[in-house]
Amino acid sequence: MENFSIKKLSKAFDIEIDSIASDKSISHRCAMFSIFSNETSIIRNFLTAEDTLNSLAIVEQLGAKIKRDGSYVEITPTSNLTEPSDVLDCGNSGTAMRLFCGLLASVDGSFVLSGDKYLRNRPMKRVADPLRSIGANIDGRENGNKAPLFIRGVKELKPFTYHSPVDSAQVKSAMILAALRATGVSKYKENELTRDHTERMLKGMGAKIETDNEGFINIYPLQGHLKPLNITVPTDPSSAFFFALAAAITPNSRVLIKNVTLNPTRIGAYEILKRMGVEINYIQKENIYEPIGDIEVKHKELNGVVVEDNISWLIDELPALSIAMSLAKGKSLVKNAAELRVKESDRIKSVVTNLEKCGVSYTEFEDGYEIIGGSLNKACINSHGDHRIAMSFSIAGLVCDMDIEDVDCILTSFPNFKEILDSLRD
Repeated sequence: MENFSIKKLSKAFDIEIDSIASDKSISHRCAMFSIFSNETSIIRNFLTAEDTLNSLAIVEQLGAKIKRDGSYVEITPTSNLTEPSDVLDCGNSGTAMRLFCGLLASVDGSFVLSGDKYLRNRPMKRVADPLRSIGANIDGRENGNKAPLFIRGVKELKPFTYHSPVDSAQVKSAMILAALRATGVSKYKENELTRDHTERMLKGMGAKIETDNEGFINIYPLQGHLKPLNITVPTDPSSAFFFALAAAITPNSRVLIKNVTLNPTRIGAYEILKRMGVEINYIQKENIYEPIGDIEVKHKELNGVVVEDNISWLIDELPALSIAMSLAKGKSLVKNAAELRVKESDRIKSVVTNLEKCGVSYTEFEDGYEIIGGSLNKACINSHGDHRIAMSFSIAGLVCDMDIEDVDCILTSFPNFKEILDSLRD
């Protein structure tokens, strides 16, 4: 088990970064969606981290042919997905497990999805139950709530009308993937727009997915195959956000983060920093599958903020935002964020217990927390196996020194994080 010891920065930085990890959500989807085509998909800048490579390996186990040269990937699907002879290992990725549940629910065969000890303890009924309601056969520990999950695919799923009680891009994506092989038009509704990569990418491949006047997403069953992907995966804005945070909390500092997806559902945390007083500028360059461009972040004095809307857009960045809140003037409040409790760790508990070690005053709620800003002190941080917690408190170390225990989890999502972090001292 590897640890980090982060030292306080001795000077401001002004840096451009073009080596931040590729977008994990989009990379996972590239691997999965390629099998809806009958031609070779070409993916450049695929994230070569453990979790996304696991998704690529699963697609290969299902019969696709994979050619990979670093981050360049070609995926040639098989005409009929094959039943694998072994367990499909999702590693630490809830995205992979939940989306593969939807994808495999209508594939003839038997499939077992599992992962590491952290993933095997994350709740899966939020996906399993709605999929079961349309005829999918999914079982596992705790009546299908915990992995390993067993899926017996069925050839025909019923079309559905489903208003989701949770705003989750993973649940939405699983249901959309299942709906593509249903026997009629399916309708899905969420209360608040979540990440929409699945809809954007599938529509770009030729799927018929429309939103009606009542807010339902109408998913039409596939007629034949989709077009292959030809995509360059952009930089992950949630990974990039750690270095936006670094500039925000370091006086006189600036960072320009290159080639990021500017999808509105993915830059909510940058908008929160802007509300706190930080200067944020977006420079859009293209818009094919996704809007892509650069994000410039300049330090300004931080002020407290209330975060209560569009929480699904912020779920990965709230641990990092808690660091900014701890250094801001005044109180900050996060609410309506109970979803944080079922991520890679209970992120509400992980955030506040580690902030307490750093001398920060807080109040914990079931759906969030209040933080009284001011300063951070050096501490020894427990990552709880959660890469977002490990990286957030690593950035905090730039202002007060910090020791982070169990940072192996960072390698699953952001292999060169420490290298970029160290470059701020150059």
